[in-house]
Amino acid sequence: MKYLVIVAFVAIIGSLAAALYFMMRGGRVAGPDEDPQAAPPPTNHMARALAFRVGFSIVLFIVVLVSWRMGWIQPTGVPMGR
Repeated sequence: MKYLVIVAFVAIIGSLAAALYFMMRGGRVAGPDEDPQAAPPPTNHMARALAFRVGFSIVLFIVVLVSWRMGWIQPTGVPMGR
């Protein structure tokens, strides 16, 4: 289960990095000596990468919650004090 969570976090961070890349590359505006009509049409790669990240985060949360309820993982961490 630990490896599944690690792989999921890497996928989430990778998707976030891909969205950043598409945001930085895709927001290109035609320069003063370029024809604005010749600019490529905008794509939705950034939105798709962010949607994947949100969806994968929700799936990871549900998997962790179900794993806890089934007893596959046990909560550890800070003890509940007064």
